[in-house]
Amino acid sequence: MLPADWTPHRRDDGELLGWIRPEGEDWVAVDLLGREASTAVDWLEAEEALETGGLSWLAELWMLERGDAAPLRVKLVEVTPARGREAGRVVVQTDDFGAIDAPVGRFELTWPAPAELRMRRPGEATTSPFG
Repeated sequence: MLPADWTPHRRDDGELLGWIRPEGEDWVAVDLLGREASTAVDWLEAEEALETGGLSWLAELWMLERGDAAPLRVKLVEVTPARGREAGRVVVQTDDFGAIDAPVGRFELTWPAPAELRMRRPGEATTSPFG
């Protein structure tokens, strides 16, 4: 459930970019994955943090850490924040590298997104496992 003191922040077209939550006398930007997108800053800086990030980062490649196994290269398929008493969720799918017949796996994660889901580092997992 989203805390009552989180204020939604939207683009000019109404698309949700995240939330701004209070922290003492300051504010913290929170992205759509439920992660902090800024430190404690003034309101305008929190807005700027969300607007600068925009939504394009959602289309980036991500990595899903799996303990003893190599991390999986994944894409975000769904991000649904908690609503009311309903738990939120983040759904990721293994990257198919553009192959039509590539097998893909889907994983449903909690919201806020767990630390095991992280952005891909430059040069990481750039080759296709499909040959």
